[in-house]
Amino acid sequence: MQALLTLIKREFTAYFLSPIAYVTLAVFLFVTGHLFYLTMTGLTEGGPQGIEYPMQGLLGDEKFWLVFLLIPPLLTMRLLAEERGTGTLEMLLTAPIRDWQVVAGKYVGALLFYVVLGLPTLLYVPVLVNLDWGTMHARIDPTPVLTSYVGFFGAGAMFLAIGLFVSSLVKSQLVAAQISLLISLVFVVAAFWRADLDANSLTAKVIAFISVPEHFRRDFTRGLIDSRHLVLYGSVTAFCLYLTVVSLEARRLRA
Repeated sequence: MQALLTLIKREFTAYFLSPIAYVTLAVFLFVTGHLFYLTMTGLTEGGPQGIEYPMQGLLGDEKFWLVFLLIPPLLTMRLLAEERGTGTLEMLLTAPIRDWQVVAGKYVGALLFYVVLGLPTLLYVPVLVNLDWGTMHARIDPTPVLTSYVGFFGAGAMFLAIGLFVSSLVKSQLVAAQISLLISLVFVVAAFWRADLDANSLTAKVIAFISVPEHFRRDFTRGLIDSRHLVLYGSVTAFCLYLTVVSLEARRLRA
C-alpha cells in the first residue's frame, strides 16, 4: 500500500511541474468562466433565449464538451507513453510493485488533478443557486448543481481511463493524445446528430445512451441521475483500466 501511495503522490505532483497542466487549467477556467458569464446573461433574459436550469449553460453546452475533449488526452498522454519512450517503464515494472498498482497509481494521480481542475468552478455555485449569505439558504434548487458535478466526475473518470489505456500502447505522447481524442469523440460527437434522427429509432436510442453531452443536457443539469449513464461511465472505466493492466502484463512477459 505504501508503494501505491508513493506512486500516486509522484504522479499527482508531476502535474504541477508540467507546463501542459497549467495551460490545460488556464484554458478550462477561461472556457468555464465565459460560459458562466453567458449563463448569467441567459438567466436575466426571458423567452427562448433564457435559461431555465443554470447548470445547462455550463455543462450542458456542446461547445464546452468540444473543449473538454482535449483535457483528458492532455492529462493522460504522458502517463505511460513517456515512460515507454524514455525506457523508464522497464525499471518501473521490475520494481517491487504490481502492475495493477502501477495503473492505479497513475490513474488516481490523474483523477486527483482532474478534481483540482474543477475545484475553482465551485466559486460559481453560490451565484448559480442564488445563495442568501445571511441565512445560507439557496433560493434556487441546488440539486442540479450536485447532480452536474456527479456527472462531471463520472464522465471525467471514463475519459481519463480511455487516455491511460491508449498511453500504455504507444511510445509517443502526441500519438497517445491523438488516438485518445479520436476514441473520446465517439462519446461526444454523436450528440450533434440527434436533430436528424427519429427519437424512437434504435440509432437515436444508442446515441442517447453513449452521448455524454446528451446525458448532461437531459438529466444531470436538470437535477436527475440516470443510473444507465453511471453504469456506462463505470463500465468503460473499469474495462479500460483492466486492459491497461493486461497491456503492462504483456509487456512484462515480453521483457
